[in-house]
Amino acid sequence: MADAKVIPFDDDRSRARRRPARAEEPSEAGTGTAAVRALPGAREVPDEAAVAPETPEAAEAAAGPVSGGGGVASGRADWERRLAGGLAFLRRRVTGEYEVDEFGYDAELTDQVLMSLLRPLYEKYFRVEVKGVENIPEKGGALIVANHSGTLPLDGLMMQVAVHDRHPAGRHLRLLAADLVFVLPVVNELARKAGHTLACAEDAERLLRAGEVVGVMPEGFKGIGKPFSERYKLQRFGRGGFVSTALRAGVPIVPCSIVGAEEIYPMIGNAKTLARLLGLPYVPLTPTFPWLGPLGMLPLPTKWTIQFGEPIPTDSYPPEAAEDPMLMFNLTDQVREQIQHTLYKLLVQRRSVFF
Repeated sequence: MADAKVIPFDDDRSRARRRPARAEEPSEAGTGTAAVRALPGAREVPDEAAVAPETPEAAEAAAGPVSGGGGVASGRADWERRLAGGLAFLRRRVTGEYEVDEFGYDAELTDQVLMSLLRPLYEKYFRVEVKGVENIPEKGGALIVANHSGTLPLDGLMMQVAVHDRHPAGRHLRLLAADLVFVLPVVNELARKAGHTLACAEDAERLLRAGEVVGVMPEGFKGIGKPFSERYKLQRFGRGGFVSTALRAGVPIVPCSIVGAEEIYPMIGNAKTLARLLGLPYVPLTPTFPWLGPLGMLPLPTKWTIQFGEPIPTDSYPPEAAEDPMLMFNLTDQVREQIQHTLYKLLVQRRSVFF
């Protein structure tokens, strides 16, 4: 299978030497490698005559409405268009006629495959209710800061679907993930394709300045691996590095509170010795895992609520504000308190863990 072409953001190549492998470098024309496109904020205006990649939605629009023939004919035509779109998608995958950015983000694969796989979990299993999505700007950079929980990071994935499907502009969320994500086979590739990158200030600032919506969960492993007895109690938010990044990029901080993820894998214990042997931050013990084997890895079907709070602007601060430790501490505490307060409010409002 051919590689995708990579479109660079700019001419800066120094950062590639210290980062885990990303997308392939651009190759000579005609070799079947795909292009790497720039992020929206750094992208040049495309030529109107350029031919856009064919997608199932474009094929449907071009074909127009099916006239006559009743429901059977219309359904058959719709099925044929979907099949044609799917075959065109596979052809582009094989020939490398698709684009990824320097971080490896593959928008077409994310929209047509990864989102389609996550959507049933989002809509049918966890039945996610989204509030305040309009607080995310329709354009330009924004930093979403959320609580983290659930033993496995499904909350980040559900938040990604919520931003993509519920925001009026259909924005994409670029999550900052821990180093462990990018050393695991398969998971590493999928994370890159979905637009996620290493949780470091340089990458986050680069994405924010390019006008992307970036998501961060400052609690890290302390939040996702906390025992069930401490559910919905926020852990320490690190040293406030996310605030410094937002100040440098001049983008708003959007607090996000997620209720429902804490109960999908109630963590009642931690096999610390096994975790050290495997090099993992923790090995969870739940009421079903490992006692029920693979079946114990099935998350409980809890009812989720994701609420995006009022944005906290940062563009009014001077450039040197990013170096002020007291300001960073105050803003970090403000974000944390807003998330914690919203969590308590949502917990009071919900009728049941499962309904």
